[in-house]
Amino acid sequence: MDLSPVFTALKDSPVTDHPTDETAELDDPAANDTAVAEEEEQETYRLTLDASIEDSGPCRKHIVIRVPREDIDHFYSEEVSSLADKAEVPGFRVGHVPKGLIEKRFRKELSAQVKQKLLVQSLEQVSEDHKLDPINEPAIDVEAIDIPEEGDFEFEFDVEVRPDFDLPDYEGLLIERPNRDITQEDVDDYQRRYLAQYGTRETVDGPAEARDFVTLSAEFRHDDRPLHKIADLKTQVLPVLRFQDTELDGFDELMIGAKPGDVRDTELTISTESENLEMRGEKVQAKFTVREVKRLQTPELTAEFLQRLGVESQEDLQDEIRATLQRQVHFQQRQLCRRQVLAKITQSADWELPEDLVLKQVENALRREILEMQQAGYTSQEIRSRENEIRQRAVSNTQQALKEHFVLDKIATQEEIEVTSEELDVEIQLMAMQRGESARRVRARLEKSGMDENLAAQIRERKAVDVVLDKAKFKEVPMPRAPESRVAAVPNSVCGITDAEAEPEEEEDAEK
Repeated sequence: MDLSPVFTALKDSPVTDHPTDETAELDDPAANDTAVAEEEEQETYRLTLDASIEDSGPCRKHIVIRVPREDIDHFYSEEVSSLADKAEVPGFRVGHVPKGLIEKRFRKELSAQVKQKLLVQSLEQVSEDHKLDPINEPAIDVEAIDIPEEGDFEFEFDVEVRPDFDLPDYEGLLIERPNRDITQEDVDDYQRRYLAQYGTRETVDGPAEARDFVTLSAEFRHDDRPLHKIADLKTQVLPVLRFQDTELDGFDELMIGAKPGDVRDTELTISTESENLEMRGEKVQAKFTVREVKRLQTPELTAEFLQRLGVESQEDLQDEIRATLQRQVHFQQRQLCRRQVLAKITQSADWELPEDLVLKQVENALRREILEMQQAGYTSQEIRSRENEIRQRAVSNTQQALKEHFVLDKIATQEEIEVTSEELDVEIQLMAMQRGESARRVRARLEKSGMDENLAAQIRERKAVDVVLDKAKFKEVPMPRAPESRVAAVPNSVCGITDAEAEPEEEEDAEK
């Protein structure tokens, strides 16, 4: 049971160990030696705990810990002795302060120290004695816990734990593996989409055509009441316009032929898994006013532009694209493999997950898939489209992602799989090349957002899939060619403002 985050919080809590002027001089080498000896002695002391552990819901345990009075007195006496040897009290030499005076003068500090040590050691001991595997930190309100003047010390908390299941024999699984050769048509199509990210958009006087870019103002109403407005909605004219909580099929038909000033009305249905619980499945009236129409002009492959992309020639660019497309084939193979691995262990993957855990993990699961798509070389628009699709089915997608994580994590543990710093460096380099950034900048962004841990976990799980692949039997099946992009995804929610909407300048930069 890894409770290190709680231990760290407890050990770093603002407890006054020994206030200056009235307590120890901690720079004294002799005092430090004594402290080390006391710490070693404390480590050998074992609490006589009484721990009650019960199921309190799916993947959740309720734990009650009772610390006997004898253990409390042991730690209290230990703290008093330690403080008596170091405390500076007016009228007494250091080391000669009566223990009774120490107990009276530093009652509050002693109680805080004893509580801190008892909590830390009791949690550590329960961790060792009971093979629990928590997912999150235990829900402990340290400030609300007090050690009684008499009698035993008891506290309780809930903790979410990993599901307990048995892995089936995954050696020799029959897995269908899609595969196909990368054609020149594939390379040319990807090059067109890739270069579009560097293109410029020129304003046109005529009506919008398919694949043009439009700037709209949007108004949404529900039951004839205003719901939400988006003043500056920039998107491409494609068959599907995908928001974070719904999508509009036939968006191209709605927009083709429209000129600035034209108004288009339609109806949307909010996703049944929208974050807005009240609006799930509701019909919304949408009014789009066209403000501007632009057409994409892709850049010419000059020597200067190729150098900006990090290649010397168009042939080098196409070689890089071919390698990217091959990574995407591998990405799709891994995704199919994961689904099949989970499908083949259905009997052991039928556990329930607590809803609050699922909701807390929605963003985490989303970021993990975005990382995988970035590594596989998908464009920003393709990633945004997938992100909005995930958000529309956030609960069911995250439940599946969590089950997948638990299964692959258990395989990785069984196979003793670890992630090396070199493997992390390679993945960051690939992401940097795809985004046209330096590896240093990509790494800094990952570390700042906390996604470096997601990346390491994602690599570990991918290696677990590779282990299953190494042991599997394959049936090769054809992989269909990826269809032309049909979806324009926007960082907006129909039901309300999002972080992305609050930062239009960043979105504009991303479009460029």
